[in-house]
This record gives sequence, structure tokens and C-alpha cells, in this order.
Amino acid sequence: MAFTNLPTDVLRTYLAVIDLESFTKAGRLLGRTQPAVSLQIHKLEELVGSPLLDTSGRGIVLTPEGEVLARHARQLLALNDEIVARLQKREMGGRLRVGLPTDYAVSFFQKSLSSYVRQNPDVEMSIHCDISDRLLAMFAAEELDLAIAMFDDRPKPGLIYSWAEKPIWVAASDFDSERQDTVPIAAHPEGCHYRSRMTHALDQIGRAWRITYSSPGVNGLQQAVQSGLGVTALTRRTLLRGMRILGEKDGFPTLPDIHLGLHFKNTNASTAALMLVNYIMQALHDSGQTGFIRLQKMDGTGPS
Repeated sequence: MAFTNLPTDVLRTYLAVIDLESFTKAGRLLGRTQPAVSLQIHKLEELVGSPLLDTSGRGIVLTPEGEVLARHARQLLALNDEIVARLQKREMGGRLRVGLPTDYAVSFFQKSLSSYVRQNPDVEMSIHCDISDRLLAMFAAEELDLAIAMFDDRPKPGLIYSWAEKPIWVAASDFDSERQDTVPIAAHPEGCHYRSRMTHALDQIGRAWRITYSSPGVNGLQQAVQSGLGVTALTRRTLLRGMRILGEKDGFPTLPDIHLGLHFKNTNASTAALMLVNYIMQALHDSGQTGFIRLQKMDGTGPS
């Protein structure tokens, strides 16, 4: 059986066009003319047998096939570049700006990032925690080197790895759902994916609700739930003692999955950023094998 090989230099051109949103800028970065860049993209489309970019309107829009290729091309080049960096014994110093959604600031990724810093003491890391929409805006503005953020519908630019989390309703252990005509909700501020899922799910079944507590951090929500100020949606990894899970028998509908992604631009990435991206992807993969993460399907259908 003959396999099609995708040249890394062509994939690098493809990602440069996407990241810089311009054939001309990509050409300047790579030392090629704009027609040469266009020719490489055409060659790549011929190799994969599908159109990858829609340039019929203003700007550059990825086709569904183009999104799938971009995601896996980022993974392939990140691994390729890390291998070269290790063999060439490149220095690992530098500054990294990482964005985390609020409910992961005290959980899985904080532990992974702390472990990475201990192994690479010459890397200066700063972590910014916020709601996902703001993190993605900062990432797009080049204010973050990589961002872990939630997304709905179509993947966001720079997505290199994605997975799904199942949010669950939780309340204090002594919470009595039958005595609550109006559901008291503890939630992150407006714009949070968990908040919108909770309120939309209750609206769909016609159950009244009100926001009784709002906090940008998961610690505040956890404490509010434990003290009985309200119910909220968390993932199993952020459950604490003194909480119980609520289900349909308690009058709380199943919540749809939350899709999360690691966002990273290969263009002009530092060695430290490449190492961290691969470190996080490996940690996610290992976590998936133990049942905590359901990994992205590899057939191009998106998160599971």
C-alpha cells in the first residue's frame, strides 16, 4: 500500500499562512514570494485531495478539511521541532505566557505546569486565569503563547489538541432539591460556558432559577456550594468533600459536554513553548488512558 507523505516544509508554510492570516506575510517570514507560497498551498491541497482554504471572501477561512489538517499539522510540527531542539541541545530559557480557564487554575493543568517548571528551572512562566472567551481574545492578540480554553461549535484558530469534559450538577451534601422552587445557582460571571449551560438547561425544562453567588474563581464556587449558597456545575476532578451530585431524579437535566482545546501557534514558537505544548499533550494523553479525559477523535469529526 502506497502512503502519501506530507512534507514538513509545506505544512509549515500552511500554518504560517493561517497564523499570519496572509500569504504575503507568510512569504516574508519564510523567505518566499507570495506566488511560491500559493503554489505550496496548491500542492498540499493536491496531496490531501481536498480544498483547505477558502479565499473567496475577505480574509482566509479554513474549510472543514483544512481545520482537521491544521490541528494535526500543529501536532506533527511541534513534535518534529522538539526532536530537533533536543538533538541540537538548544537552550530552554525564556518566558512563557499561559492562559488557563478559571476552573482549571487549581486542578489538573496547574499540577502539570508546576511539574514542567520544576523540570525546566530556566523557563519563566506566567499564568493568566480568566474565562475562555477572554483567554482566546488574548491569544489572538499575541498576549499569550498558549491558551487552554473552552469553545463551542467550530474550533478556534490555533487549536492543536481538543477533548471533552462532562459537567455535572453538584450541591452541598444536605441540599434538598424538593424544597427549592427556584434553583439557587452559584456561577462564574456572564460569559462562562458552564453558566450558560446551567441556565439554558433549566430554561428548557421550565424550572425557575436565580444567581445567588458569582465568582471568577473555582475556589469561590466550591466554597459557596459547600456552605449551601447554591448549586453549580463542575467536573468530577473539581468535586470536594461535602458535595453531592444531582441528577434527573433531583430535577436537574443532563448538561451537554464542554469542549476544551489547547491553542498554540507554531509560527515563531520558542523552544520552551514547543516543549511545554508537547508536555501538556502527553499529560492529556496519559490522563485519557486513565479515564479522566476523553480525547479528540482522530477521524476529523471533532471532540468526542
